Amino acid sequence: MADGLTKSAARNIFYGGSLFFFLLFAALTAHSHWYMVNVSTDSEGLTDSVKHGKEVWEKNMCINCHTIMGEGAYFAPELSNVWERYGGLENPEAARAGINAWIRAQPLGIEGRRQMPAFDFSEKDMNSLIDFLEWTNSINDQDWPPHPAG
Repeated sequence: MADGLTKSAARNIFYGGSLFFFLLFAALTAHSHWYMVNVSTDSEGLTDSVKHGKEVWEKNMCINCHTIMGEGAYFAPELSNVWERYGGLENPEAARAGINAWIRAQPLGIEGRRQMPAFDFSEKDMNSLIDFLEWTNSINDQDWPPHPAG
């Protein structure tokens, strides 16, 4: 019996390990896809207004300051739970009015505070953006953000 690893044994370990990790990678990729499609995303609530709100979000580059589920810049608050913070689960109309008023009141001009730019959204764009923020609150985000204030 040889004391070391033979060339053929090393080759078999390499090919076997490569096959094992390729199959593991493929299984994890399939699981991630299945999870995102079937568990995480509320595709039934994905209306045309929500899609337009996402377009408004992207067009105005909101992600350059805000985050949604941890993705984006950390200059301004996390917005994946803004609907809940404004009381949208208990009183949707009050939350809609509150978010609308907050965005339209910007910038506040408070000394030493980060300033959100003024956006001149049409009513359709504003309602779609709020629908998008409401929809993001309904996504199973596995208790993100860790702090309720975003």
